Amino acid sequence: MDPTGTVIAVSLGMLSGVLGSLSARGVRRFLSARDPHQLMWAVGLSLATAATVVELAAYVGIVSSLLLQAYVFFSAAIVGVLSLGTLRAFHRELWKRAYLGYALASLALVAVVSFTTPLPTSMVRDGVISGNPPLSLLVLSSLVTVPATVVLLTACALSLRRNFRWKGLCMLGGAAVLGAGGAFYIASFPVMLYYAEFVGIVLLFFGLVDFSRWTLAGPVAASGPRERAG
Repeated sequence: MDPTGTVIAVSLGMLSGVLGSLSARGVRRFLSARDPHQLMWAVGLSLATAATVVELAAYVGIVSSLLLQAYVFFSAAIVGVLSLGTLRAFHRELWKRAYLGYALASLALVAVVSFTTPLPTSMVRDGVISGNPPLSLLVLSSLVTVPATVVLLTACALSLRRNFRWKGLCMLGGAAVLGAGGAFYIASFPVMLYYAEFVGIVLLFFGLVDFSRWTLAGPVAASGPRERAG
């Protein structure tokens, strides 16, 4: 592997490590607080971690149909699951329950179709997962990514209107960028997912880390329960 390839591989490994640590932290907070929104953040970050691990595996030459099926699902599911972590920003319980049911049903459908649709290893070109999945997967994935991105952006706007907190803005911005990357991949711009992962992870990092104490801060902390974004 040439120097450039080594740098890319190391970068993907580092991104996987950062995301993995953030998702583990989310699991710990869920176990201590039993907050389902924390769990959704943790699961969403875990999916992003898995996606970068698959990217690293493909880049070093480890490719299989199963890995590609998983990657297509992860690309759509990341933003869908992260959007569930922002439902606290909305007040209407009926709307939240309706979206929760829709999101879970659409994620389950995408998962079934993703893992039952054979994908050729030719999707990987020069170490980058750049081939287009079948049209059926593109259409089904958009049923997850489009509404989820709208929910993320709306939650961000509501949170800023109620109480401006830059950490909350970073977290929701990072989640939205990750989701946009998945949408670009589905729209046949796969390289944008890689850039989106980098930018999204940086935003999530600044949203989650409390530099004043050099400890991890709680996701989207706010002064009141209705002012929390995620």
